[in-house]
Amino acid sequence: MWFTLDAGQRQTLVWAGAAVVLVGFDGSVLTLVLPAIAHDFHARIADLSNLGSVLSLGSIGALPLATLADHFGRRRMIAIGVAVFSIANVVTAFVPSLAALAALRLVASCFEDLVLGVSTALIVEEAPRGRRGQAVSALALLFGAGQGIPVIAYPFVAPHWRWIFLAGGIGAIAAPLIWRMLPEGRAWKRARVGGSVIKLLLQAPWRRHITILAASAILGSILFTPAGLLFTVFATQTLHLSPAAISWMIVAAAVAAVAGYVVGGVLTDRYGRRILGALLGAITTILASAGFLAGAGGFVAANILWSGFASAGTPVGGAWSGELYPTRARATAEATGSVAGAVGGIVGLQIVGALSVSFGLGRAIAIAGVAGLAGAAILLLLPETKGKPLPD
Repeated sequence: MWFTLDAGQRQTLVWAGAAVVLVGFDGSVLTLVLPAIAHDFHARIADLSNLGSVLSLGSIGALPLATLADHFGRRRMIAIGVAVFSIANVVTAFVPSLAALAALRLVASCFEDLVLGVSTALIVEEAPRGRRGQAVSALALLFGAGQGIPVIAYPFVAPHWRWIFLAGGIGAIAAPLIWRMLPEGRAWKRARVGGSVIKLLLQAPWRRHITILAASAILGSILFTPAGLLFTVFATQTLHLSPAAISWMIVAAAVAAVAGYVVGGVLTDRYGRRILGALLGAITTILASAGFLAGAGGFVAANILWSGFASAGTPVGGAWSGELYPTRARATAEATGSVAGAVGGIVGLQIVGALSVSFGLGRAIAIAGVAGLAGAAILLLLPETKGKPLPD
């Protein structure tokens, strides 16, 4: 795909990709070090569920910021987002309590969601029409590379989780370079930007698209937010896996994710979004739920497979959602999906926190899988968009 891009598209992919690498690093740290944080602050499962609920609110804060990206451009909001969450990382390394950590990670998660959503919108807008899925898969690969850095590094410093957050401050150095080197989107420059983007999204057919995607995000997040946040806690406290074993599991899952990103991008550009997106969502849900009902071996195997199929769905969903919205409101629309996911995540975390008292953490997460299957199924209500021009 690289050789089919012009110089501007390559520069966009490089610098938007650099921002996404930093988002991946930032987003994976908390899950990885959560058992150590729980130990240091004497946190229970309910406390960790509440922490995850607070972090989910960051997506709500990303919505007005994404609206600014639709009005004033993609480049500066990406650079500002990288700078803010990187500074929050440095400060997190010195927090004295779980409440202070939650407040800082709330700020960080707000700007992580902003950078990821705007970067995805930018890549979809700038990629060649027949290569959008592969362009998003390239961005997803870079996100996965960022996630892999703390996975590899943490076993060498565990249980000193503060050091990993301190290292995340490197984005404060990268942010000025992104501001300077990332080209502004050509599609955004051509679009007629003006008026309320929220009002635009409430018009037909965007209203129907955004409603279906929001409902799917809510239902899917009821499972995937608690599963993604608490799987290291489950592996540590229930399955008694060591930090090194968990890291190796995550590394193996990352290898499966790399394959998934590549295969998903190729398949969606060849066969489309609709059937593939719903099918991959359903398979991922089944694997994620089943893993928490199995023993250590089954959990590890399901985690690796879950990662592969979920990653295959990333370029499908990224290209699809970008094609369903107009350029004038694409960044805002991407953020509304994150807000919906945050709502579902809060609901899911509270459900799992409550059910875990009676059923245990693994069974509680598996029960949430019913919602995940419903979320995958309703994607079939959306139209196929493969190969169609982006709406202005």
